[in-house]
Amino acid sequence: MIAAEYLKRIAAWSRELNEREIEAARAGIVEKSYRANEHIFMRGDPFDYWTGIVTGLARMSTVSSGGKAATFAGLTAGAWFGEGSMLKSEPRRYDVVALRDTRLALMDRATFFWLFENSVAFNRFLVRQLNERLGQFIGALEHGRTLDATGRVARSIASLFNPILYPDLTRHLEITQEEIGALSGLSRQNANQCLKRLEKEGLLRLEYGGVTILDPEKLRDYGE
Repeated sequence: MIAAEYLKRIAAWSRELNEREIEAARAGIVEKSYRANEHIFMRGDPFDYWTGIVTGLARMSTVSSGGKAATFAGLTAGAWFGEGSMLKSEPRRYDVVALRDTRLALMDRATFFWLFENSVAFNRFLVRQLNERLGQFIGALEHGRTLDATGRVARSIASLFNPILYPDLTRHLEITQEEIGALSGLSRQNANQCLKRLEKEGLLRLEYGGVTILDPEKLRDYGE
């Protein structure tokens, strides 16, 4: 069983729970590690766990029958995902792939539904989470259809700075240009060109092993 203080560190939603709810949550969570480029979940898998990213970076995506890939979201440390499918008791409708070595926290169905049925604080979190995730997916659909490559890179990075979905993220993001390209549907070379343009415009600063966001609002609105 994970410690209560550790749970609060890896899951911002747990900080609103009472002691009984925290005990239930920590008893129902296990951790598992995945290597870079390994499939964490595949489309069609049964939805047995609600999942949080402890460390690392993953991509939520799908591939059409014609072979076209589409990225729905990047998942950084602190992100929890899959509550919608868990509530609907349906198979996974997307793949989740580790972009680097990644460690997960996995909450079993029984614990998730106990919290859903007994915790007001947990339900408040779920409402906020589902609302933000819906907005994220609508935005991703719009961006993929209307923005150029630089705009997609800007919006992909900005989406990782949502305070509800990624509550503990600072303005410095440890992410490689190859990973940014993967999240934006671009090659590393094309992502590099877009990042340099965004840096020249004063929206971010490229650094070794990551980027620092200088103007998150303009990144979120880039291309409008």
